Formats: sequence, structure tokens, C-alpha cells
Amino acid sequence: MLRIALPKGSLEEQTFLLFKQADLTIKRTEREYNPRINDPRIEKVKILRPQEIPMYVTEGYFDVGISGHDWVIESGADIVEIADLPYSKQGAGIVKIVIAVPDDRKIESASGIAPHSRVTTEYPKITKKYFEKLNIPVEIHFSYGATEAKVPDLMDVVVDVTETGSTLRKNNLKIIDVMLESVTKLIVNKDSWNDPVKRKEIEEIRTLLLAVIEARGKVLLDMNVPADKLDALIAALPAMKTPTVSKLYNSEYYAIETVVEKDYVNILIPELKSLGAEDILELDISKIVH
Repeated sequence: MLRIALPKGSLEEQTFLLFKQADLTIKRTEREYNPRINDPRIEKVKILRPQEIPMYVTEGYFDVGISGHDWVIESGADIVEIADLPYSKQGAGIVKIVIAVPDDRKIESASGIAPHSRVTTEYPKITKKYFEKLNIPVEIHFSYGATEAKVPDLMDVVVDVTETGSTLRKNNLKIIDVMLESVTKLIVNKDSWNDPVKRKEIEEIRTLLLAVIEARGKVLLDMNVPADKLDALIAALPAMKTPTVSKLYNSEYYAIETVVEKDYVNILIPELKSLGAEDILELDISKIVH
């Protein structure tokens, strides 16, 4: 059975949603940081800060964890990253570790930062390595939060995580370089990954989570089409591989089934109708397993 560490804070809501959609509903208990998942493969669940999870997984306190790739790098954790889980505070996508300065400074890249500048960050190790590569000595000050608020009164430069850059802009800061791009990761303890029983359980959990992510933004289209219009409609129809086509019983019609992007379906349906499709159904998809 598996011990799983899940992130609190900005990733928490999206993580709970992902597990619920994967039919691995996380149930709160009277102990806030010790929820339960009623699944025979899962022994224990703990809610922790994502910064801590990679090292706890490395040390074997947990078999599986969810954390950002940035925290894996910052902590120096010795784990196995087995899947990208592309969601974040805004719901999806990549976050960036960026270097920013006040927007009135005449600095356009990190190479223009003055030696011995004061840098505030929650990523001191990543920051130290980056400036060492640039051969620029800087004073690195660890930040416990609200990093952008410390510039320019207390610090000269901020290294912070951002998804849209809006918070930095609101604080009159401009991004001059990107140090690292990060995505949420499913991470695993090396010994657990090498254990055949646990590996099977881990792979099954991964399959369920990735099936949900694969299904997001996609819908299933079912329709009927007369035989004489089949080829023209198939030529216009997107599909994950090829559409499923079957002849209707005792009829000159065919049934077609395919998966398409939700963002495209409002344009596609009228086009399919004009090509002869009838009885078009649009259905939500909860999971896609490859």
C-alpha cells in the first residue's frame, strides 16, 4: 500500500479536483492534514507544503508525492519524476522562475545586474547557481513570502515564481530573465519504484490521474451520416487516431464516433451538419486511457 504526500496552498484545490475526477476522492477528516482516500492501494495521505515534499519522498516517508519541478531542483531531491501533471494555481500550464527588477531600472537582462546587488528569493540554491554561471557576485536573502514587496525598499532584485506575471507588474516590476520553467510533477521514491508490488500500484494511480488530464478539454462526438456523404465527412473530421465508423442495421446510414477538442467543437458541429451529419451528440469525457 502507498503513502502519498499532496501539496497544500496554491496547488491544493486543483490537486483535490484531479483526484476526485480520477475516482480517488480525498476525504477530509477531523485532522486537517491527514485526509483519507478509500482505495485499497492507498494506506496514508498527508497534506504538506510542496517545498517539503521532494525531500520527504527522497527519505522514504512517502512512496509518492506531488510537487513542482522547481522544488525538486531547489531541494536537490533524489527521486524519480514519473509524470507531468500540467495544472497550477490558475488551473493549467507552466510556471516560471523569473528575475525581476523595478521597471524604472535600465536593465534588460540578468547579465546587466550590478555586482553585490541584494536578491530576495524563495529559491536560494537555484539563484546561487544561476548567478555563479553569470559570474556575478550577489547577496542572496531568503524570502518567507511576499517576495515582490521587498523591492526596491529592502532589495534590488527579486527571483520569484510566476504564471502570468500580473503580480510582478502590479508591484512595478519587470521580468528581465527566466531562470527555470516548471510544471507540477508526480514524483516517486526510488526504492518504492524498484519494488514490483508498489510499482504496479503507483503505475495504476498514474494511469488514472493522466487519464483525467488527457480528457480535459475534449469531448466525444457521435453522429449518423448517409452512405453517399460518408467519405466527405470523414475527410473533414478530426480524431485522436481515426474515427470509429459502423454501419447502422438495415440502413444506408453509418454511425461515426470521434474525440475532438472542446475549443473547436462550436465551429466543427455546423460544418459537420452542412456535410450531411445528422443526430449529432456531444458528450463529456471523464477519462481517456491510452
